[in-house]
Amino acid sequence: MAEQDLYKVLGVEKDASQDEIKKAYRKLSKKYHPDLNHEPGAEEKFKDVNEAYETLGDPQKRSQYDQFGSTGGQQGFGGAGGFGGQDFGGFGGGGGGFEDIFSSFFGGGGGGSRRANPTAPQQGRDLQYEMTLKFEDAIFGKKTTITYNREEQCGTCAGSGAKPGTSPVTCSKCQGAGYIQVQTNTPLGRMMSQQVCDVCHGTGKEIKDKCATCGGSGHTEQSHSIKVTVPAGVEEGQQMRLQNQGEAGTNGGPYGDLFIIFRVEPSKEFERDGATIYFKLPIDFVQAALGDEVEVKTVHGDVKLKIPAGTQTGTTFRLRGKGAPRLRGNGMGDERVTVNIETPTHLNKNQKEALKTFAKTSGKTVAGNGKSSLFDKLRGV
Repeated sequence: MAEQDLYKVLGVEKDASQDEIKKAYRKLSKKYHPDLNHEPGAEEKFKDVNEAYETLGDPQKRSQYDQFGSTGGQQGFGGAGGFGGQDFGGFGGGGGGFEDIFSSFFGGGGGGSRRANPTAPQQGRDLQYEMTLKFEDAIFGKKTTITYNREEQCGTCAGSGAKPGTSPVTCSKCQGAGYIQVQTNTPLGRMMSQQVCDVCHGTGKEIKDKCATCGGSGHTEQSHSIKVTVPAGVEEGQQMRLQNQGEAGTNGGPYGDLFIIFRVEPSKEFERDGATIYFKLPIDFVQAALGDEVEVKTVHGDVKLKIPAGTQTGTTFRLRGKGAPRLRGNGMGDERVTVNIETPTHLNKNQKEALKTFAKTSGKTVAGNGKSSLFDKLRGV
């Protein structure tokens, strides 16, 4: 373990937060726990994960590891001046020397090592759930029921992991600490280090008779259903947190949380940016030139819109309050209607004559070829 990069063991970056380190530890310790994973090498990986977290999970030890580059006692210290002039006088009395220094660094001797109680209640793991919504459901909200799998407290043993009628006992080897002290002789003297107890695997408890339902883990995977109220106005990628709907905790700890991530299906007619909805309205050049009153679609139903005479393509009109609800505010957004003037592709004889007359009265000469489409050209009309 001394030669391994502790950050790589936990699969995190060196600038990871303590919360990220804790989450990585929970995930890996669960993955390689000997009671749950019987593959070859799982127990050794479980020990490595626990040893890595023992250092990186403690801000003081992590700082020492980052500075000296190793918990093995030899790398990163340099020569006689390799300690960087730090004051080690506060490590207590006694014989002094390298043994006391290494013990203080790596958890041996004395009472200076701060470690989480392995038998203390711990909150369960958080879960994520992706919910896909129709465009309209994201705007108006909905009530629905979702179902997913999660680890729940074993109903047979009430989460203890022990056979009904029995109880876990304090580990006889580590006396409930979850770790044991290991003494190693090095060229620089004796070094005391901590290792995960090989009897209780860091839990501090021994289960003599394991629960037949959960195999001693205290948890079982179950299908879980919950009613969810989707708030009106949610958008793509937004999250909603539901407390205590994640996985079961350990040692009587609370359940983790469930984070619902919303995915919104696109609309064939509308586009959306926050509370504003966009709609493209096709009109013909007669309506644009003379003006008209038309029906416009909105998510709230069709409404009337007056098109002023002389409207140009690309003109945008605002329909107040016809957009989406403001999720973190009051009222509704607007709908923006952009008109697009369509040019006819097929004209009958009367229409052509009318347009020629219009061009003539406008003082313009149009050199038309009389062909209204490529199809007409191919037919030789």
